[in-house]
Amino acid sequence: MQAGAGVGVSDACLSAIVAHCSQLQDLDISHNHVGPDGIALLHALPGLTHLNISCQQPNLSDAAAAALVQLRQLKGLDVGGNSFSKPCEVQLQQQREGSGAGGKLDIVVQKGLGSWIWDTAGNKYLDMTAGIGATSTGHCHPKVVEAVREQAGNIVHAQQNIFKAHTKQLELDAALSRIMPQQLTKYFYCNSGSEAVDNAVKIARAATGRECIIAFDGGFHGRSIGAMALTTSKVIYKQHFGPFMPGVHIAPYPYCLHCKVQAEKGHSGYHVAPYMPPFDSPDNRVCCSAPQEALEWMLVQHVHPGDVAAIILEPIMGEGGFLTPPPGFMAGLRQLADKHGILLIADEVQSGAGRSGMWWAHGQFDGGAMQPDMVVFAKGIASGYPLAGVATRQHHFDNMQPGTMGGTYGGNAVACAAALATIKAIESEGMLGNASQRGTQLMQGLVGLADRYPIIDVRGRGLMVGIEFGSSSSSGSSSSRLKAEKGVAMAVTKAAFKHNLLLMTAGARESIRFLPPLNVTAEEVDTCLNGFEAACKEVYKR
Repeated sequence: MQAGAGVGVSDACLSAIVAHCSQLQDLDISHNHVGPDGIALLHALPGLTHLNISCQQPNLSDAAAAALVQLRQLKGLDVGGNSFSKPCEVQLQQQREGSGAGGKLDIVVQKGLGSWIWDTAGNKYLDMTAGIGATSTGHCHPKVVEAVREQAGNIVHAQQNIFKAHTKQLELDAALSRIMPQQLTKYFYCNSGSEAVDNAVKIARAATGRECIIAFDGGFHGRSIGAMALTTSKVIYKQHFGPFMPGVHIAPYPYCLHCKVQAEKGHSGYHVAPYMPPFDSPDNRVCCSAPQEALEWMLVQHVHPGDVAAIILEPIMGEGGFLTPPPGFMAGLRQLADKHGILLIADEVQSGAGRSGMWWAHGQFDGGAMQPDMVVFAKGIASGYPLAGVATRQHHFDNMQPGTMGGTYGGNAVACAAALATIKAIESEGMLGNASQRGTQLMQGLVGLADRYPIIDVRGRGLMVGIEFGSSSSSGSSSSRLKAEKGVAMAVTKAAFKHNLLLMTAGARESIRFLPPLNVTAEEVDTCLNGFEAACKEVYKR
């Protein structure tokens, strides 16, 4: 069928074509006013196999071209025409491919609201990734949107190395003083979690006069040249980028599920099965303490404690697989640090800002005995706007001259307004309680699925929940049953995408993370569980 010859086609015209020509297989159109909504209408033509678009200037808009790329990919269309200076998938995708960012989902996002996003083809997805935990109050929370709009009309950028402060920064300082551990009263603002980690290292070195930093195996602290040296969750983040920042030592982390001591004891201290609240009761988890002993020996054999400025760890490991520390581990770290005058840094970039059901996840373990000397925060603190920072003790800046810290966009006024609105929304709307309740609902649902699929662990706190797959075979040794087939976690996330559910893998083993907004509803959690079950069924053929 040829449409619009000589006069062009509008979205309304395409709507009429779709309504009256549902069996159409070939469509040739000339275009003057076709937008992304018009392209999206063509998804309703089940038999469409060939589409040719020709036009006079102007070409298709970027949004319409993106919609056409997705239409072609989903329907396998033969697309031709002269609407593009070169094929639109090359125009659009080459700008992203080869940048090293490597987006995993082959869609172009157009809008988001709450726990949902829409692509340029009009498809709606339940977003259980929340920008890797950044959109804590959901996409486009109205209070955050309004705060951003208002601040953009006042001042956007009041650079922190020029001015003493701006009003939103002072308001944010006051808000953080309500939610931060009481001992942390000084704040430094920057743009990203990785940058905040780098600055935490600077502060620790300046405050102690020491050089070395101890991090833990499996941790993720960022991709910048300093934070990268502390990162060991996957080799991809460090390959070909050395040499790395010196003075870094990596200690073992208590991955109890795969602990050899636990295996020899028949996992009596960490059952090879999902566990539920109360998480750290003696019936559920008893650590062999080997990682803490190894850390103590590190201070004897590898690095003198008098040379160690800080120990940094994620209270809940993020990219490392959503691991939680066993009972006594955090308290032991605090004792060891106090013994040797070492600072403790809690990297709460992913686990903080209410994600765990508490403002800061370190409070979930050993009654908050970690008592960090610094908290690194980012992601969810500003609902997706680029704000990060370090909260530290007042005297840690005593040895630092003005100008030793800073950054062009750190503490940006609009981002501070977003953070302030985020904190207020979390407080006023009871999102901490919701994170705990919905997290329990999610974990209970995942535990139920473990009866039918090889889910060997369900872990986390609040709405920072991870699962790990084991072998799909019931034969073999107990250790072999803990090892999943390679690539199964990614296969499940891809299958979930077909059911309009967005998930991410986590860690070097076969694990999947669940990171919905803190205001996700019970109905949305049920939708997630249904989609995840459908994905598991597709992958495991059960």
